[in-house]
Amino acid sequence: MSKIIYTHTDEAPLLATYSFLPIVSAYAAKAGVDVETRDISLAGRIIAQFPERLTDEQRQADALAELGEMAHDPSANIIKLPNVSASLPQLKAAIAELQSLGYDLPAYPENVVTDAEKDARERYGRVMGSAVNPVLRQGNSDRRAPASVKNYAKAHPHRMGAWTPESKTNVATMGHDDFFSNEKSVVIEADDTLRIEHVAADGTVTVLKESLPVLAGEVVDGTFLDAAALDAFLAESIERAKAEGILFSVHLKATMMKVSDPIIFGHVVKAFFKPVFEKYGQDLAAAGLSANDGLGGIFAGLAALPNGAEIRAAFDAALADGPKMAMVNSDKGITNLHVPSDVIVDASMPAMIRIGGHMWGPDGEEADTLAVIPDSSYAGIYQTVIDDCRANGALDPATMGSVPNVGLMAQAAEEYGSHDKTFEIAADGTVRIVNGAGDVVMEHTVRTGDVWRACQTKDAPIRDWIKLAVTRARASATPAVFWLNSRRAHDANLIKKLEQYLPEHGTEGLDILVMDPAEATAYSLERIRKGLDTISVTGNVLRDYNTDLFPILEVGTSAKMLSIVPLMNGGGLFETGAGGSAPKHVQQLVEEDYLRWDSLGEFFALAASFEHLATTEGNARAQVLADTLDRATGTFLNEDRSPGRRLGTIDNRGSHFYLALYWAQELATQSDDAELAATFKPLAEALAASEQAIVEELKAVQGKPADIGGYYRPDAAKATAVMRPSKTFNEALASL
Repeated sequence: MSKIIYTHTDEAPLLATYSFLPIVSAYAAKAGVDVETRDISLAGRIIAQFPERLTDEQRQADALAELGEMAHDPSANIIKLPNVSASLPQLKAAIAELQSLGYDLPAYPENVVTDAEKDARERYGRVMGSAVNPVLRQGNSDRRAPASVKNYAKAHPHRMGAWTPESKTNVATMGHDDFFSNEKSVVIEADDTLRIEHVAADGTVTVLKESLPVLAGEVVDGTFLDAAALDAFLAESIERAKAEGILFSVHLKATMMKVSDPIIFGHVVKAFFKPVFEKYGQDLAAAGLSANDGLGGIFAGLAALPNGAEIRAAFDAALADGPKMAMVNSDKGITNLHVPSDVIVDASMPAMIRIGGHMWGPDGEEADTLAVIPDSSYAGIYQTVIDDCRANGALDPATMGSVPNVGLMAQAAEEYGSHDKTFEIAADGTVRIVNGAGDVVMEHTVRTGDVWRACQTKDAPIRDWIKLAVTRARASATPAVFWLNSRRAHDANLIKKLEQYLPEHGTEGLDILVMDPAEATAYSLERIRKGLDTISVTGNVLRDYNTDLFPILEVGTSAKMLSIVPLMNGGGLFETGAGGSAPKHVQQLVEEDYLRWDSLGEFFALAASFEHLATTEGNARAQVLADTLDRATGTFLNEDRSPGRRLGTIDNRGSHFYLALYWAQELATQSDDAELAATFKPLAEALAASEQAIVEELKAVQGKPADIGGYYRPDAAKATAVMRPSKTFNEALASL
C-alpha cells in the first residue's frame, strides 16, 4: 500500500488538520494510499526530549528524528505543514503549558551552573529556532504560484496600498562591520574534521566547537558582526527615524537565526531604551530579565522587583521620548520590540511594501517607516523594491508577472545551518577555524560582545541546485537568474562552482544570468511590470525572503504557493506555505470560533504528493486523485470558497467542505477509473444535496469562545469537536 506522511505541526495549521485530514484519509484510502501522521509540533518535540521524566502515557517517539531518517529514503513522501520555529519566549510558554498539563519538564535554565542545567539547556536547544526544516530538507526547493492561483489573483486582484513619490519609507542597514563585510570563505579540498576555537589576548585557547566534519568540495564560511559598530548604527537609526518623523521598526529572523538574531534584537532594545538600561540594567539582569527576550518578557517580570513600577515608568518615558514605534498591535500597546518573533523580516517587509510602505503606529494609523535591517547581506533587495514602488507606484496583481524560486537549502545550507556554530564572543581575541592537520583555515580578530558564526554548504546540494535551476528554466522557457554577489566571499565561491557545473547541463537556448541581489531584484521588477516571469535562483535565506516577498505582492499571501522539495535520494517533501499569520488565527478561533486559516497550500501539496506516488510507485489511482484534486481546487478558487474575513461567512472548515464536495464531484465524473467514479458518486450526491444544511451547521457555531484545551498542546478531542461541528458532513464522510 502506498504511504503519505502528513505532519502534525502547530497553531492554525494544526487546527486545520483536525478538519482536513479526515477528508484526506477517506479519499486516499480508496486509491490504496495510507495516510500516516507524525507529530513534529513544538510541544511534541519538547516531550520527545525528556522520556525519562514522563509517564508511559505521556511519552512519545522523536518523530522529527524518524522523519529525518525517512527523508533519505527514496520512497519518502512527506507533507510538511508550517511549524513554530520557537523563539525563547515561545519555548518558555510551551514548557509552561506542558507543565500545567502534568508533564514533568524542567524549567528552561536561564543560567547554567550544574550538569543537569547544562543537559536541559542542550535538549531545549534542539527544539528552538528552525529545528525542523534543516532535518527534513534533504533536497533543494522548487517554489512557485500554481497557474490556478495566479489566474485567480489576476481576475480578483487583492488590495494594494498606494505609493507616492513623497514616501519617506526606507531601509537602514550597516553596510560595514557586519556579517556581509567581514565574511571569509574557503572551499575544502578533502574530507576533514575542523575545529573552531577562540584565542584570547593572553593566549588562552577556548574550543568553541570541537568537531566540524566537512566533505571535499564543501564551502565553509566564517564571519562576525561588530557589536560596537552595531550599537553606533542603531543609535544613528533611532535618531534618523525621530528626525524624519517616521516610525522606527526592526526586522530580523529571530526564529530561523535562533542564536544571532535574538542577540541583535537585544541590542536594539537596549539602544532604544538606553537611559533605562544605563540606570536599571543591573537590576534587570539580577532578576533574569533579558533584552533579548523583548519588552514583553521584561514587563512581565517587573512586578516581582521592588522598584518595578519605577522601571516601568522609565521605559514608558523613553518610549515617549524616542521616535514613534511601529506596532504589532496598537490597540494592546504591543510594539515592534515586545517579542523577538513577532516581526519576522521575510513576512513583515512584504506586508509593509504591499500597503504602500507603511506600518501601524501607536495611534493605530498607517505611517511611513524606517525599516532597520542591521546586516547588509540582503537588505538591498527591500530597498530596491521600495525605490521602484516610490518611482513607479504600486505593483498591479491583475497584470504583474511572477517570480518562482529555486532555492539552495539541502543539508542545512548556508546561514540557516549556522546555529551550532554561532557564538557571542566572551573576550577580545581571535576566532579561528583549524583543520585536522592543525593549520588555520581562516581567522577573525574579534572583541567582547561580537557575534561570530560559521556556515557550511556541501558540494552535492550545490550541484543539485544548479541542475534543478536549469531543469525549471527549460521546462518553463523562463530566464533564470542566480542571485549571487561577486563582492561577497561566499557567493564568489558559488559563482566558481556555477561556472564549473553549469556546462554539464546543456544550457543552449536558455537564458541563465548571474546578478547581485539588488540588481536581480531590479531586473525582476522590470519584467514583472511587463507581465513577464523570472526564476530567482537563490541561496537559503533569499529563498525564504523571495518566496514571501513576491507571492505576497503577486497573489496576496505566500500560503498559496506550490512548494516541492525533490529530495536528493529520490523521495519527495511537499511543503504547504508559510505560517506567519497562524498565531492571530488561533486567537480569533478561541475568541469567536472562527478560523481564517487558508488551507490552499495543503491542497496543492497533497495533489503534488499524489502525483509523486503515481510516478514513483505506478499507482494509477493516485494519479486520478491528483488530477481530480487539481481540477477541484480550480473550481474552489473560481467559486471563491476560501475563508471569508468576517463572521457569518465560511471559515476554514467551510472551505474544507467545499473542497471535499468539488473533489467528490470530479472523482464521480472522471472517466479514467469507473470503479472509483462509482465509489464517489453517492458521496458527491449526498454532499451536494446537503450543502445548505452543512454550511448552516458550520456557521452556527461562530460568535462564541471555543475551547481547544491548549495553545501549544491542544486537547485532541476538544480540537476535533471544534473543527468538525457539522454532524451531516461527518456522517456523509463516514459513509465513504
